[in-house]
Amino acid sequence: MPKFQHAVAAAALAVVVASTASAQDPGPSPALPAFPQIYETADLKIRVVELADGLSNPWSMAWLPNGDILITERAGRLRLFHSGKVDPEPIAGVPKVKITVLGGLLEVLPHPKFAQNGLVYFSYSKAGEGNLSTTAVARGKLVGHEIQGLKDVLVAKNWSNSPTNFGGRMVFGKDGMLYLTVGERQEQERAQNTLEHGGKVLRLTEDGKPPPDNPFVGNKDYLAEIYSVGHRSPQGLVFHPVTGELWENEHGPLGGDEINIIKPGRNYGWPLVTFGRDYDGTTISDTTSRPDLEPPFIYFVPSLATSGITFYTGDRFPQWKGNAFIGAMVEGRTSGTGHVRRITFNEQGQPIQREPILAELHQRIRDVRQGQNRDHYSRHMTDGNIDISLLKYDAGSQTKEALALGGKTGIHHFGFEVDNVDDFAKELTSRGLEVISNPGVIPLKFKVPGGGVAEVAPRKHFKID
Repeated sequence: MPKFQHAVAAAALAVVVASTASAQDPGPSPALPAFPQIYETADLKIRVVELADGLSNPWSMAWLPNGDILITERAGRLRLFHSGKVDPEPIAGVPKVKITVLGGLLEVLPHPKFAQNGLVYFSYSKAGEGNLSTTAVARGKLVGHEIQGLKDVLVAKNWSNSPTNFGGRMVFGKDGMLYLTVGERQEQERAQNTLEHGGKVLRLTEDGKPPPDNPFVGNKDYLAEIYSVGHRSPQGLVFHPVTGELWENEHGPLGGDEINIIKPGRNYGWPLVTFGRDYDGTTISDTTSRPDLEPPFIYFVPSLATSGITFYTGDRFPQWKGNAFIGAMVEGRTSGTGHVRRITFNEQGQPIQREPILAELHQRIRDVRQGQNRDHYSRHMTDGNIDISLLKYDAGSQTKEALALGGKTGIHHFGFEVDNVDDFAKELTSRGLEVISNPGVIPLKFKVPGGGVAEVAPRKHFKID
């Protein structure tokens, strides 16, 4: 059987699907269905279609001003999505990473003035002596298809033999500061050790230095980069589009995942208080709250393995405007339960509705982003026989769907990995597609539903006429 590599598209939300196993995940995700798919949500009917292929274990993505998308792959590759397809050649010059079960090349983040300076930031797991590793942030300039002048701007004081809980989510604030999450590496005491970066949210200048107005500057008992304390495994970071508050989500252990509103200098309690238990069911803390510790804004029991967070600010889907969307990789340690969790709020900003969407895909959602045009893209990453898909949701009509299938929107990726073009032709034929080119000829041409003609060039990329 061929190995399938999918990238899928729909209009409002972007998610990453990952099947890398972790302490909260009992196993890989099942195979994806054939696309397109139409799903019902509480307020919208959404259409999921294939968009791009050729990715392996993607972790994060970021839009560039020209509409291109940078995508990190955990194994240490940076990919470029351009003109409707993933460039077959990774971008050169990225950091050298230590690949672990939850470590590698993590976040990619363009500088707020990327259009002028071309700077791009990377968070990644950095190798040290022996089996040690830590979270690091590097910066370089994107020139053509290469990162030039790459340099670490921060190497976290968080060295460990642990292969997990690196954190690494980044976001720039309106204050021009860089905010970074660092996990506690499943070594609980780090989260309260204020002379280490593990289990913290950090606030940095664009050069990776502590700004002079950080809450603990001048306090010898704290590292100056620390913005907040007491986090476990932070996997999402975003500024609220209306209030300007910094929102973070993080993994609890067995239960107790959290969404926190981060305030400078505050302690969010891990592991002193928690709604979760350890993975063997034993108690971590006898209490869920203390007056001197910040409570979570939202907590989840059972855990969702939250990862990625965004707010929808567009006008195309008014039913979703102002809602939060978070990735859920696995619920209650049950394989195949990943989804995107939509959260609505009342006029006072308190959470009301919690709706799972895309649960039909049974995939681990690693990251959730709003697209550059205020559509949402969803990326999902899987191990084993299924790689990543970029998802784009659309509440469009059947007519729009037919146009998309016919190639009039410009792209429709199938994504098989086979040994030769004849095997590829057989695979297309088995799926009811008519191959119209001669055997063994490249590019291979075939008809797609709705009247379009597609051709496959070397390296498994497609063009639609």
